[in-house]
Amino acid sequence: MSDSNAAEPAWARVDTTVPHSARVWDFLLGGKDHFAIDREVGETLLRVFPDFVMVARLQREFLTRAVHYLVTEAGIRQFLDIGTGLPTADNTHELAQRLAPESRVVYVDNDPIVLVHARALLTSTPEGATDYLDADVRDPEAILDGAAKTLDLSQPVAVMMLSIAGQVTDDDDPKDLIDRLMGPLAPGSYLALSDGVNTNPALVQAVTTYNQSAANTYQLRSPEQVGAFLAGLDLVAPGVVPTPEWHPPLDRWDEPPTVVSAVCGVAKKP
Repeated sequence: MSDSNAAEPAWARVDTTVPHSARVWDFLLGGKDHFAIDREVGETLLRVFPDFVMVARLQREFLTRAVHYLVTEAGIRQFLDIGTGLPTADNTHELAQRLAPESRVVYVDNDPIVLVHARALLTSTPEGATDYLDADVRDPEAILDGAAKTLDLSQPVAVMMLSIAGQVTDDDDPKDLIDRLMGPLAPGSYLALSDGVNTNPALVQAVTTYNQSAANTYQLRSPEQVGAFLAGLDLVAPGVVPTPEWHPPLDRWDEPPTVVSAVCGVAKKP
């Protein structure tokens, strides 16, 4: 595995006084890998925006549908999952290798707690490979260099970016970072992206509250701005849509939310 901070134990970099998005998300999903400050922030978020748990569930459902499409319809066997978060049920490698055991997956995150758990829990099938890269989305070249130790970048790769572009400020130019990630990849590679949007007033208020104490703030953007991150790639139908509306299951019994909190899209590099 690649670790840009190999000389320093991961736990030495944990700050238990500052909330972290991966750990707050873990609290919202009912996990146990978080600290008091993360619970405090999570409880505040739920008071402001009780539907946060539903948003988390919809994001996981999009991941499931996107990986299924990429494996079964697009023929992808390599995945680069940026912003892994803490391991939960049906991670990218589990979804992909269940359908194609030879699939190879590299996870990328820069939170030391995620690093520790990923190394312990994200194990591969014998036919495939699963690796973890300790790196930041703001350094695409380091990500690609590390991923190349497990993935064959001369062949198509699916880049997964769920709720990650929002963690990049406009000053850091998320579109440029995405272009630098996708540029060196082989034609036929894909980008699957989803992000929160600023059309839900309750979500805007909750994120504003979160940003007041978080080490890494989250930027809500308009659906059009999020969609622009996929510019230059060939969108898979139905394009950039609210997360529940991308290839919804035929047997879905519930109605999608009337107020959009996140949009998503999958696109292919020509």
